[in-house]
Amino acid sequence: MGDFDIGAVTRRGFLASGVGATFAAGAPARAEGRSLQSLTLTAAASRAMLRGPGEPDTGLWTYDGVEPGPLIRLRQGRPARIEVNNGLPEETTVHWHGVRVPNAMDGVPGLTQPPIPPGGRFTYEFTPPDAGTFWYHSHDDGLVQIGRGLVGPLIVEEATAVAVDRDLPWMFGDWRLRADGELAAGFGNMMEDAMAGHVGGLVTLNGRAEAVQPVRAGERVRIRLINGALARMMALRFEGHRPLVVAFDGQPCEPFEPADGRLTLGPAMRIDVVLDMTGTTGRRYRVVDDFYDGLAYVAATLAYSPEVATSPARPREPVVLPPNPLPAPDLASAERRDIVIQGGMMGGGGMMGLGGMGGKATPGLGGGAVWAINGMSMTGDGAAGMAPLMTFKRGRSVVLTLKNRTAWWHPMHLHGHSFRVLTRNGVAVPHRQWQDTVLLAPRDAVECAFVADNPGDWMLHCHVMNHQVSGLMTVLRVA
Repeated sequence: MGDFDIGAVTRRGFLASGVGATFAAGAPARAEGRSLQSLTLTAAASRAMLRGPGEPDTGLWTYDGVEPGPLIRLRQGRPARIEVNNGLPEETTVHWHGVRVPNAMDGVPGLTQPPIPPGGRFTYEFTPPDAGTFWYHSHDDGLVQIGRGLVGPLIVEEATAVAVDRDLPWMFGDWRLRADGELAAGFGNMMEDAMAGHVGGLVTLNGRAEAVQPVRAGERVRIRLINGALARMMALRFEGHRPLVVAFDGQPCEPFEPADGRLTLGPAMRIDVVLDMTGTTGRRYRVVDDFYDGLAYVAATLAYSPEVATSPARPREPVVLPPNPLPAPDLASAERRDIVIQGGMMGGGGMMGLGGMGGKATPGLGGGAVWAINGMSMTGDGAAGMAPLMTFKRGRSVVLTLKNRTAWWHPMHLHGHSFRVLTRNGVAVPHRQWQDTVLLAPRDAVECAFVADNPGDWMLHCHVMNHQVSGLMTVLRVA
């Protein structure tokens, strides 16, 4: 992964070699910025050693030739200008996931902008209102383009530096490779689209498998976890350590330790944790993903050096991130609407009904819709003239109840806004959690509240990309 520190307008190479490659020691908690933050990204074919040196490399589509794309660091409240050049053989766009951008900068083909043709370019201009952990990715032919590698981390830095020793972005990818190292053919089929989606067999962290993170006893680090996979769910456990959650999807929360020690991330979700390095010098500690029963694996390793970091004279205070300028919804007067998720394959193998479709649609990229929201299906990645499912008056407080009537997990992402997660299955959600992508387990019902203050037509969709392209997508209008 490359590193763009826009404030200094420099690029650092990714420091990685060998199986169990170490990755960069971390960027400073803030950068001295210019009033206008400007850079250029180019989407094009490249190759990467996902399995490590000595193993066959893989043909990908990437930004600026690195996987994941360059780490972009912006400053909160400062204008940014990002020119995207398309070196691909097909159209593309870029979506700035989680950033509350103007509608014309949202990167949904047809709906918010014309797609960028091969050989063309488009300039995105926006001022990020929120500090936090975000990411960027293609939103045109997204199942294929994200699956081929068109993703990258995006950090918007707080105006005041956060009191940590290092700031480490951890971006996970998921790949299905052939024996010769190339990507396996196809990113969707009728079974995957109607079930759990395209889950691969190789997980990378910052573009490398079996990644090792060097640390020192006594230091405090901020780790920004980003799930950039097409469909893989993750549940991370830091062996021998106690991660403190300080933000979801870029939005600060009341700091807390997860009750079971597991950090669950669906595709597109982010969690910021603060980790005090209390392990033993010279030892290694595993970070294990055990979301899928019987399929646990080591996602990363914390490798302690023999040296000890300079320790503070007294115990450190917990890290509390400054709040972002999110408008608080008025729950008493809020408009309340239901979002009902339907369809997919049932546990017994049969298709669930889709309203008037009777469950007879053929799932898959070459067939019809297999998922629906409130009985209506939209397929693909976006198009001109998409009719909104709901329209909200600008400035209106809204409570959406997302009801998962299916047998599968769905990370539901709302563009242009962040929402407060109020309840899950009737139980209040603690720690003041704001998200832009909320994970629904099978049969879950989750209440979310937000102020519809960003005008335009906004996508609401599942970020299991197979689900999105086969019907689990709609549009909410703010006017």
